[in-house]
Amino acid sequence: MDSRTQVCPVRSETYEITFTGEAEATLRAEFDDCEVTIGAGMTTLRAELPDQAALAGLMLRITGLRLRVTQVRLLALPPDDD
Repeated sequence: MDSRTQVCPVRSETYEITFTGEAEATLRAEFDDCEVTIGAGMTTLRAELPDQAALAGLMLRITGLRLRVTQVRLLALPPDDD
């Protein structure tokens, strides 16, 4: 590796995705890799994702189940370790 090349580790980011409806147990099982919170008429998933491709994959799973997304939020990033 060239000494001028600097490797930056990719930081995972935590997202909250809210969709309408209260997910039943069967639907919650589809998101066993996420923290699932059920509210009045809505469900929120919280997931730590390594990159944008993982976010896109999760969004595809949600829309593939014909769920209506109402909000996608990136939670506060951790401070740099520099």
